[in-house]
Amino acid sequence: MTLVLNAQNFSETIKEGVTLVDFWAEWCGPCQMMLPILDQFSSAMDWKMKVAKVNVDEAPEIAGQFRVMSIPTLIVFKDWVPVETMVWVQQLVKLEEVCGKYL
Repeated sequence: MTLVLNAQNFSETIKEGVTLVDFWAEWCGPCQMMLPILDQFSSAMDWKMKVAKVNVDEAPEIAGQFRVMSIPTLIVFKDWVPVETMVWVQQLVKLEEVCGKYL
């Protein structure tokens, strides 16, 4: 299950463990291409880590905090610390490879 993050729940969600956060927007074509890949990844990682999304239009302060300039941007957090950043559409195997280093 992909979590929806906002200013109220962002810090609490990423503070422990490994979390992949997708910074996206509804109007973004590449973000829409990323959705099914992210859903598949989320299902595969359900018990190992959290997978979440931040809509940059609804939570610009979070996007700004992590200097998100292009979307989709995917950031891997480990215990609140950003440890990897990927920009643009990523394939499932790449998500598994990058996130697997932190599990």
